[in-house]
Amino acid sequence: MTRFLTLCYGAVSYVLFLAVFVYAILWVGDLGVPRSVDHAVQAPWGQAVAIDVVLLTLFAVQHSVMARPAFKRWWTRFVPQPIERSTYVLAASAVLALVLWQWRELPTVVWEVSSPPARWAIYMVFWLGWAVVLASTFMINHFELFGLKQVFAAWRGHSQAETGFRTTLFYRVVRHPLNLGFIVAFWAAPTMTVGHLLFASVTTAWIFLAMWLEERDLLAKLGGRYAAYRETVPMIVPRPPKPRVTHARPAS
Repeated sequence: MTRFLTLCYGAVSYVLFLAVFVYAILWVGDLGVPRSVDHAVQAPWGQAVAIDVVLLTLFAVQHSVMARPAFKRWWTRFVPQPIERSTYVLAASAVLALVLWQWRELPTVVWEVSSPPARWAIYMVFWLGWAVVLASTFMINHFELFGLKQVFAAWRGHSQAETGFRTTLFYRVVRHPLNLGFIVAFWAAPTMTVGHLLFASVTTAWIFLAMWLEERDLLAKLGGRYAAYRETVPMIVPRPPKPRVTHARPAS
């Protein structure tokens, strides 16, 4: 029964994440949902900015703190290891849902692209960003990232080992393709309001902080292996790979 409940807990956490995440995509794009980044709860300008910044800060703190190895070592004293990742996913979904629910609109337009072909092109970039996010999760291990692999292994009574460090496909071009996809999706807006600009700016700043924290942890865990990877692959902006340095052999 404990194994079955563990599996159910992980599955429910994942389904809730999917529901909130799909809504978040439509929320960012202002695409047919009751509340979005541009159409939300109304409030005086100063109050709206303060509430939105607090919401985004809460989201950033939850993600950054719960992802740290030291927190995980403490947290797993109380939360069984097989559901640790699912609990993180559930907490992240709850905080994200709070952001989507309590966001205050700042509807003043900063820029607007009026040409229909140009607007469609920007929406294509928007969807490309989300496609990169989704594809990147599968390149490392989508089901482990969201806790399903762990609860399934517990249900089967198998020990669970992490997949470990991988550099497949997109990860050979940039070190953080998932974050690159988020940044592209957040900024690809044919109509940019003050609220959307605030959201994109704060989340982008947090993403760079989160990458720095993650890389610090990876360097501590992997040492020279990750240091070599960081030397050859850019963090977020793709570029041609660095040429390998070859040393001429001395003449015999």
